[in-house]
Amino acid sequence: MPPKTAKTAAKSTKVAAKPAAKATPAKTVAKTVAKAVAKPAAATKPVTAAPRVEEKKVVTQRQGFKANEFVVYPAHGVGQILAIEEQEIAGAKLELFVINFMKDKMTLRVPTAKVANVGMRKLSDPALVKRALETLKGRARVKRTMWSRRAQEYEAKINSGDIVAIAEVVRDLYRSESQPEQSYSERQLYEAALDRLSREIAVVQHSTETEAIKEIESQLAKSPRRGVKTEGSAEGEADGEVDEGEDSEGDGTSVADEAA
Repeated sequence: MPPKTAKTAAKSTKVAAKPAAKATPAKTVAKTVAKAVAKPAAATKPVTAAPRVEEKKVVTQRQGFKANEFVVYPAHGVGQILAIEEQEIAGAKLELFVINFMKDKMTLRVPTAKVANVGMRKLSDPALVKRALETLKGRARVKRTMWSRRAQEYEAKINSGDIVAIAEVVRDLYRSESQPEQSYSERQLYEAALDRLSREIAVVQHSTETEAIKEIESQLAKSPRRGVKTEGSAEGEADGEVDEGEDSEGDGTSVADEAA
């Protein structure tokens, strides 16, 4: 009889062990429930982040420019942003700055995504304006090259939008009453540079263009005076050139057309 009792006890032990093995599905159920609860939370993240990305993209395209702000467009000088509008071109929406150049009676539309490419910038700060005015008091620097090449360099500086470079053109082409008169092409370039410089100074200093021109001329009067015979005229003779002979055909007229 004792051996039978041992076998019976072993069977009872096996039967008791079976329920313990079946306890594992409970853990699996718990994990499945946890995953199901976690999924909705993960799905909400992209929805909240989307508007922020779009807003950041718009700010980046506009480069910080706003409506009613004065800006400098290199090819035309100082203008004012009247509005920021959208137009549909070839089925695609395009955001544009509407810029008005009051003195030239011209309105320009520039894609907001292209402002960096065209070189549009904000107005110079007072410190940079002061530096440009100080440049006017320096000695004129005229390169020993043909006038046609110098004229192209002056025109490039005028259209660069750099206020200091424009001031250099005004300084180099300035003629006082005691000096020989400018040629036609020199006069055209000088007036174009003076116009660009005076407009920006007037807007930055909240003054009129007439007052800005007076300030520019007072600075020019402090510059070292040139001799009766200028370096430019001496170089023209050495190169076999006469300024008046070139200006009516090329270099000066392109600046006048651009300014108009």
